[in-house]
Amino acid sequence: MAETSSKKRDLIEGRAALIVIDIQKSTFAPMANDERAIAHMPDYADRMARTKVAIDKAREVGIPVIFIQEIHRSDLVDMGRETDGDEDVHCLDNNPLTDLAVDELGILPDDYRIQKRRYSAFYGTDLEILLRGLKAETLLLTGGLTDVCVHYTFVDGHQGDYFCRVIEDCVAGSSLEAHQASLKAMEYLQHGAIQPIDAVLAAMEAQAQSHA
Repeated sequence: MAETSSKKRDLIEGRAALIVIDIQKSTFAPMANDERAIAHMPDYADRMARTKVAIDKAREVGIPVIFIQEIHRSDLVDMGRETDGDEDVHCLDNNPLTDLAVDELGILPDDYRIQKRRYSAFYGTDLEILLRGLKAETLLLTGGLTDVCVHYTFVDGHQGDYFCRVIEDCVAGSSLEAHQASLKAMEYLQHGAIQPIDAVLAAMEAQAQSHA
């Protein structure tokens, strides 16, 4: 077996940023799963709503919150290969359900918002520039889908040398099987990557106390 590092990392290393991925109005729209362009695992909306607990705590302790929105032009010119698999056309800019879930998450007018055309929040966006400006070292990831946008954002963050933590209670996948497989794959890349919300909230509070 390959030798692995014995260093145990803190849940939050250095400065943190909370990344809220693709929690949009469609998340909470009352529709059957087979009517959605992208499948949702059971309890999807409840898991997304739970992210507000992390958002509120981050605001309380001074951790910046960044809201990511997937959006595509209505003429599909930037849809790319996203409908070559299981997904149908989604997140069009002329659909009100593509808007961020402002009310459900308590998003404020001056919050950081980043629009993306691909699954990773890093690809073709200024997220990297923003994170450098914030001097963030640890990314706390929430949102959906665990097996798509969260996973690919995690991988790009990992490859950019960020410490990446996924709040397990606040992410959800296209299916329970896909959700669990992606959590396992991300934990493979960084031990301690998958964390329950209570542990993350406690780490946020502990960091705030250490800087008080």
